[in-house]
Amino acid sequence: MPRLSDAERDKFLSEPGVLMRISVVRGDGSPLVTPIWFIHEDEAIYFTPRQKSEWFACLRRDPRVALCIDEQPLPYRKVLLEGSAELVHDVGEDDIWRDRYRRIARRYVDAEGAEAYVQNTINQPRGLYRLPLAAARVTTWRMPLENEDGMGIWHNRYYQPGTRF
Repeated sequence: MPRLSDAERDKFLSEPGVLMRISVVRGDGSPLVTPIWFIHEDEAIYFTPRQKSEWFACLRRDPRVALCIDEQPLPYRKVLLEGSAELVHDVGEDDIWRDRYRRIARRYVDAEGAEAYVQNTINQPRGLYRLPLAAARVTTWRMPLENEDGMGIWHNRYYQPGTRF
């Protein structure tokens, strides 16, 4: 499958409404996957767990994450990231980064709805994490576009020797 160029990746990561799934490691070693809102800024993915969320507790114990950002319609763009999330602001520092929180909310609802969401959850302390793209293992792909070879939809490792197209 064709990979996204950096420009295509950044454009996709900036499109409104695209959810991210974050996978963290529970204390017993099992995975926990949660769909969440995010924002791509400053060459990093930012996200905000609430203080009482299970996945925040997991991140405090073990910052390793896998992030999946993808879309359902063609061309099925996908960005996968693996790395260690950095706690940028801990609980109690919400006022320092509330404008970023507003920008995250505006990616998913209109400005009025975003402000209402911020105000309605202002008493729910959060942390702010980020995963810089440069510090992560990043994998991207999409389906071939109209002018590209359609046979390149899967990597060769998926085909048995002698496969006919």
